[in-house]
Amino acid sequence: MTDSYLDVHIDDDVAVLTLNRPAKLNVMDVATRVRLAQTIRRFGTGDLVRGIVLTGTGRAFSAGEDLQAVPTTYDEIREAFATFHDITRAILETKVPVIAAVNGIAVGGASEITLCCDSRIGTPAAEYYQPENHRGIIISNASSFLMGRLVRNHAMRIILGSNRIGAGEALRIGLLDEIVAPEVLVHRAVEVIRQWNSDPRTTALHLGLLRPRPEDIEAAFTREDDAARQSWESGAFTEGIEGFWASKYAAPTAPAQSN
Repeated sequence: MTDSYLDVHIDDDVAVLTLNRPAKLNVMDVATRVRLAQTIRRFGTGDLVRGIVLTGTGRAFSAGEDLQAVPTTYDEIREAFATFHDITRAILETKVPVIAAVNGIAVGGASEITLCCDSRIGTPAAEYYQPENHRGIIISNASSFLMGRLVRNHAMRIILGSNRIGAGEALRIGLLDEIVAPEVLVHRAVEVIRQWNSDPRTTALHLGLLRPRPEDIEAAFTREDDAARQSWESGAFTEGIEGFWASKYAAPTAPAQSN
């Protein structure tokens, strides 16, 4: 079935949730983010499946926020942050393993969603990109806590420098756990879930022990929300988005003519 650019498929006893808006690199509008959190909660109880795989269609995992529908008021920013945060919250509340199958580029909020997953398996085309610092946007999804937890001091250059992190480097620093061929990506993620969740009774308990504490995640949400408010009030958010669109649609520079 399809809900707001989200396809849901059950592979035997694993739910595969696929962002399916390839023409726009699987960007997520508010409706898609709300559906994604709802769907994760529906399958995350452990009553229906042994685990959840998140992936994308085409050449992107997801380009993150849909900048065609970018917030124009602070209330809209709060809603945008709330819907991103709630995906992280939904994943960390599940009683089954959740694996991100990173099939291509993962940008901004989409990149951050993978950080709270229990594993990240990618293809050679997987790429992480956090452009927020150069667009006046603030990171979300508790990534202010989760990024450093995964990659330690690399978090600074990834966030502040907006460096693109290819699959090989992502594996080296801990953003990815494994790289596989594209044609077996989802199969491998499903295989890992089945291996990990052979006994749902103990797996759920270990997930609770190994995942971040809810209070740490909620504290990160609060800090990120406050930083987003300050970015909006300073004008950095508006200027950053305007600059993004200006550069995207700028007329190409004519080549210099030789005499």
